[in-house]
Amino acid sequence: MSATVPLKDTNAREKVKIILALGIPAVIENFLQTIVGFVDTLFVAKLGLGEVAAVGVSNTIIAVYLAIFLAIGVGCSSLIGKSIGAGDLAKAQSIARQATWLAILAGLLFGILSLFFAEPMLRLMGAEADVIVDGVVYFRIIAVPSILMSLMTVFGSILRSAGDTKTPMKVSIWMNIIHVGLDYVLIFGLFAWEGWGIAGAAYATVISRLLGTVALYFYIRKSSLSFSLKSMQSNEYILPLLRLSGPAAAERLIMRLGQVLYFGLIIGLGTKIYAAHMIAGNIEIFSYMPGYGFAVAATTLVAQQLGSGRKKDAFAYGLISTGIAALLMSVAGVLMFIFAPVAASWFTNQTDVMDKVTAALRISAIAQPFLAVGLVLTGALQGAGDTKSPMYSTAIGMWVIRVAGVYILAVQLDLGIVGIWLSILVDLIIRALFLFWRFTTLFRHHT
Repeated sequence: MSATVPLKDTNAREKVKIILALGIPAVIENFLQTIVGFVDTLFVAKLGLGEVAAVGVSNTIIAVYLAIFLAIGVGCSSLIGKSIGAGDLAKAQSIARQATWLAILAGLLFGILSLFFAEPMLRLMGAEADVIVDGVVYFRIIAVPSILMSLMTVFGSILRSAGDTKTPMKVSIWMNIIHVGLDYVLIFGLFAWEGWGIAGAAYATVISRLLGTVALYFYIRKSSLSFSLKSMQSNEYILPLLRLSGPAAAERLIMRLGQVLYFGLIIGLGTKIYAAHMIAGNIEIFSYMPGYGFAVAATTLVAQQLGSGRKKDAFAYGLISTGIAALLMSVAGVLMFIFAPVAASWFTNQTDVMDKVTAALRISAIAQPFLAVGLVLTGALQGAGDTKSPMYSTAIGMWVIRVAGVYILAVQLDLGIVGIWLSILVDLIIRALFLFWRFTTLFRHHT
């Protein structure tokens, strides 16, 4: 499998086709993962609320681990994409090898931390005593083999950076099917066997990740980026990888910590407002899929075109990817605005909570094109090697605009759920404008 992105003159229509060929598989992959997350939660919910809380708290910590692994993937995608664009396949293979070793080290480090500090970490998250008992069981099973998470993330990034988004999608499809099947059997049992409960959910995740990791490495070995883990001639790309991955990791951690802070403010507004906010967030997450998918396309295309010295094409690919995602997410926003009451009714039958969810989703509907711009231009900038600008925009957006907005609009002005989502809307608008300015400025200098 070689790079599928043509490094030659292309018109706007051809660029759109290339972007769609890369972006749509990534959208499907993200959508499937989100669906499986819902099914996973649904199965665990059958065990009881304590088990749901244990999985939720554990996954909050896992999200921090994943942020680090995804950041390594960002650095990997940018450097490999540029190397492929420059026609230096040997360099791309070397970067892929060293990124894999970095993922192995990160995975082992977090695995060791999880083994010895599972209980203190869950306690730090505010979990109650009964939740910690189940949480430690689930968390250790799922987090000690963190190396599988890290390798899966980086292997997927390696393939995508070469323009192959279909293989990670195909692996994700059958891996998620296996995950759901294992989930049911290992949680609830089969025939006379009663299953392992919450431990079964964890083992189902680990087994599916193991299979996914092996499959992705198999496909890499069949691709033009094939490398052997045994041969490690140099480590000259470790520092460049860390320089790109560091700000990307900081950006994701800033986002997570900011969420904890402003979630704390929301909890203080009352159970119904917090519940409505969480329900709206669970519904809204599906609208993110085009943004995430076309961000992957933008990262790959911008990196490869810059590597080949085609700066105008890199700029065009970034803007067209953003435009496609903004169009798709605007359509999703219109549907969200119209069907918000129906979606709210799936989660609750309390009229006042339904009204709050509807209000939140309708504000979110207005935010969709700005969210698309922010997501895709983040990917485009990261492909260009600028991982600091997204970090700055996230820091200001989460820690200043959202936290201050929730405090002023929702708490002080007593606008409740409307105040919360208006502050999110303002954050997304300002973030989109900043990233658009940064992207255009960056390429003005390039050209």
